[in-house]
Amino acid sequence: MRPSDDPRWPPGGEPPADEGRGASPGVVPERLCAVAVRLLPVIGASASLRDGDGLPVRLCASSDRASYLAEVQATLGDGPCVSAAESGAPVIARDLRYGADADRWPVFAQQATAVGVNAVYALPLGSDTVCVGTLDLYRDTPGGLTGAELNTARLLAGVMTTALMDLPHGEEYGLGGGEDAWLSGLGGGHDEVYQAVGMIMAQLGVGADEALARLRGAAFARGRTAHDVARDVLAHRQRFDLDG
Repeated sequence: MRPSDDPRWPPGGEPPADEGRGASPGVVPERLCAVAVRLLPVIGASASLRDGDGLPVRLCASSDRASYLAEVQATLGDGPCVSAAESGAPVIARDLRYGADADRWPVFAQQATAVGVNAVYALPLGSDTVCVGTLDLYRDTPGGLTGAELNTARLLAGVMTTALMDLPHGEEYGLGGGEDAWLSGLGGGHDEVYQAVGMIMAQLGVGADEALARLRGAAFARGRTAHDVARDVLAHRQRFDLDG
């Protein structure tokens, strides 16, 4: 469906007005994910923020499947949303079943197609110079986006960026640490991963990069997310040693 075909989309090209009216900025990203599913040929949408190490931190999702695929990319540290955040440009994965897209992210592609997602479109959030995250769109059939559909996706990403920038900054969150520190307040659950990485570093006597790689590896081997394993580490249900 083209934007002009949707009675909720005004001729001026703005998103449906009532989606943001009366909503706090923190609620707008979730509502825009739902709008994306209505206006575009996709079955799910998620938004992720980019933390200081470039890892995606899931902010919201339109469905459990979209949430799962956002978490998969965070666990793997790989996927279209990671590539879009790194490049600051849209990433269009037209066919994850085989070919160039499947070869580019082989593990993510396998995980996505296993749950019925065959194409992914990742749009950066932020400005031309700073990418703070991505809007990720999931499609069950292979294919790209038309020019009009890509423009709609870009517009939604722009509105989502504005909503994020309207959120309280560090002082109001009690975060401090510069103008971008407020972003960490949106991904509070991600703190568990960092705490778990610290515990793994102590257990193994290794650096942060290796500890994070071990955490991700354990999550993938068990078919779980990095957050799930991190919670087990913090609850002392999971311990790492040098042999495994």
